[in-house]
Amino acid sequence: MAKLNRTWHGVRLHRVRAGADPDASPRDLTLPASWDDDAARALASLVPGQGAVHIATAAQAWIGPIADRATEAGLDLPLADRLHALLLHRRGAPDASVWRREPSDQPGFALNLPAFFDPGLGFDHAAFAEAVETATYALAFANPAARRIAVGFSDLAGLLAALGIAYDSDAARHIVQSVAAILRAVADATSAVLARRFGAQATPYGNWPAPPGCEGDLHDAARRLHELAAGLTELRHEATTAIATPNEAEALLGVETSGIAPAFSPLDMSGRLSRAARAWLAARGSSPEAALAATLAGEALFPPVSAAAHTAMHDALAGWLHALPARPDSLETIPTPRTRESLPARRNGYTQKAAVGGHKIYVRTGEYADGKLGEIFVALHKEGAAFKGLMDNFAIAVSMGLQHGVPLEEFVDAFTFTRFGPAGVVEGDPAVAQATSLLDYVFRNLAVNYLGQRDLPDADIEPADTVGNGTRDRAPLLPLELPAEASPRARRRGLRVVGG
Repeated sequence: MAKLNRTWHGVRLHRVRAGADPDASPRDLTLPASWDDDAARALASLVPGQGAVHIATAAQAWIGPIADRATEAGLDLPLADRLHALLLHRRGAPDASVWRREPSDQPGFALNLPAFFDPGLGFDHAAFAEAVETATYALAFANPAARRIAVGFSDLAGLLAALGIAYDSDAARHIVQSVAAILRAVADATSAVLARRFGAQATPYGNWPAPPGCEGDLHDAARRLHELAAGLTELRHEATTAIATPNEAEALLGVETSGIAPAFSPLDMSGRLSRAARAWLAARGSSPEAALAATLAGEALFPPVSAAAHTAMHDALAGWLHALPARPDSLETIPTPRTRESLPARRNGYTQKAAVGGHKIYVRTGEYADGKLGEIFVALHKEGAAFKGLMDNFAIAVSMGLQHGVPLEEFVDAFTFTRFGPAGVVEGDPAVAQATSLLDYVFRNLAVNYLGQRDLPDADIEPADTVGNGTRDRAPLLPLELPAEASPRARRRGLRVVGG
């Protein structure tokens, strides 16, 4: 293995097997231990070939030629060390064309905004400006013939969350304008340095707006750099800045929200709080445990974000950079999350005692003042502790859904005809004769008492664990009675002819 750049010395690494996608052959990938599986898949996609990949040597394969060309051109900067450091700290990485050393009309470089946030300092605009300079030089020397390059930033939503600033606010739009001003000014100034060395190819692109007149170090730095860039007369590149579409470089950097898009959900793909959500809570002095308690109490901790806010952010940035994604006019407004409707302290309801296949069950309900169902409790008599615990928590989950506005009909449709033991004849409840499982009984009972739904097809008792495979599902439908839906549940609601 080639000698590692000193930036990687002492870094704890681990090896994983992953492919660029589920259908690709897995590769042995060595990368920092704190990086996730998405980063591993991105690395497998960025590095050409099918063999093993070490992050440091793979990076050196494209950084080395860039640094050599910069040295030959007389550039007195530790460009290689800077590029390795940006990658290691997940602050920046180039697109696939640079990793693969392929020619591109517009090579790109993504900068991860939350990685420049310091809890004690806020947004480190000086480090960001240096990163922009480094990225501009890297793209220029990676493809000297390119007339357009695209240095951009991503995960604006993550930075705003860390700063404790709501995405849909004037303060957030002023921040993105100042960040864009620094990006544009430094990238253009670096391109001007290259123009003096290798010849100009373009004049500065139009008159872009001055940064907002807000107070703060970030805004002051943006105005200062904007004034310096205003005097430029010749550039090496026709365009230097752009917000790119989602790509592998962003995944490698751990970007949660691409470009300037908002984070519509506080949860990540695994169902846990996202980094941006945790940063938002930290900025407000709250912990995940306190947030859970507040959410259960019906509080809305995360400000809702609409597609209109995304459009407003796009409009605020228009004119600052050379290229932006398409304006998100066509996006529909994301529904505002429902708040929890608390039940009265003293509430009505009923308790139903029954037996399903000889197994006792108690169903208790709680109602709102208007008689609408708001909670359920399910108690079992002789079942094991694990089964009882699962049923208790299932009832809590259903109750929370009801209190957040999920219609009872949705639960009835989802959980009737579920098949597992115990099942069989129902005793003690004249409204339900048979049930295919304890859950089937609970929601048949609720359907009768709260929806007046007495037309559910009778339960056919079959061996357990045959979900959706009852005799009703196998029976033919009348030819002219085919329902619009093709699901087994829809078929169960149709008339059937049983052959003799």
